[in-house]
Amino acid sequence: MIKGNKITIHDISKELNIDSSTVSRALNNSKRVSKKTRDKIQKKALELGYQRNSLASNLRTNRTNTIGVIIPRIDRHFFATVIAGIEETAYKSNYNVVICQSLESLYREQQIMSSLSSNRVDGVLISTSMETSDFQHIKSYIDNNHPVVFIDRVCKEFKNCSSISIDNYQSSYDATMLLIKNGRKHIAHFSGPQNITLYRERKEGYIQALKDNAIEIRKNYIFESLLSEEEGIECAKKLIKFPEVDAIYSANDTAAISAIKYLKQKGVKIPKKIAVVGFNNDPISEVIEPSLTTVNQPGFEMGKIATDILIKQINTKLEDRIDESKILTPELIIRYSSENR
Repeated sequence: MIKGNKITIHDISKELNIDSSTVSRALNNSKRVSKKTRDKIQKKALELGYQRNSLASNLRTNRTNTIGVIIPRIDRHFFATVIAGIEETAYKSNYNVVICQSLESLYREQQIMSSLSSNRVDGVLISTSMETSDFQHIKSYIDNNHPVVFIDRVCKEFKNCSSISIDNYQSSYDATMLLIKNGRKHIAHFSGPQNITLYRERKEGYIQALKDNAIEIRKNYIFESLLSEEEGIECAKKLIKFPEVDAIYSANDTAAISAIKYLKQKGVKIPKKIAVVGFNNDPISEVIEPSLTTVNQPGFEMGKIATDILIKQINTKLEDRIDESKILTPELIIRYSSENR
């Protein structure tokens, strides 16, 4: 056993009688070193207690091998699955991940972006907060030649910026059409803030389905909120004032589920009196009574694709970077809450 406080690549080189440059490449997973030799060197490094000098490496490469992630809330099932996809992909490419929550606050999002920039992360994956209508903090980061990839909540103010999202318009159109085909004619919509593109698109899909079926579009059937549990209840309270309403299409599951609970407490039978469709496929949507028809977003796949795009941009010279925008097709999962009377 080597004595001393710090093991270096030269110590590993002497132990194995392998050139130190080869040891260095192996510890950085270089394909220039055979897998057999890499495994041998990495095993010896672990045995000796070698710790890579990340600071020195970062100074040489001007990289931190760290990705910043800004999401609204880590406790939402959709974002948790996105993070799982991000971390799996980043780990395979030897990148660390710093996960931050904006908690739907623009100010907090601005502070996080500033902190990530100060700590020199190599790129940022972001799903903007519901309050975000000023994008200067993101623009400043991009203007400093750092790549950004938007996830789910895409910012169309940036014409040349990569993103991964779903077809919100079509999935909302399909969800509303399901209710119409099941005989519902007075369909309310729980919508999110219209400064968020995806909520605009979900509302547009809902409206177009009504138009295509010659159903009157009534503005007092559209309830805009932050779609929290509390606001789902408030929307349901307002909805009761319109006894003719026979269906709800909610832009997320949280508001839909809280509305179902409130309406049931008031003696409203779901789906006999009011059918309900949500969005996100949160785990509780399958076990609530009645089980909730909802749109399933491929969060894990979105996280993987977004991370692949970001790492590719990090490893590409600025002048050669190509922005990529991908739109995935979600799945409408039909359960009991949207059935015919």
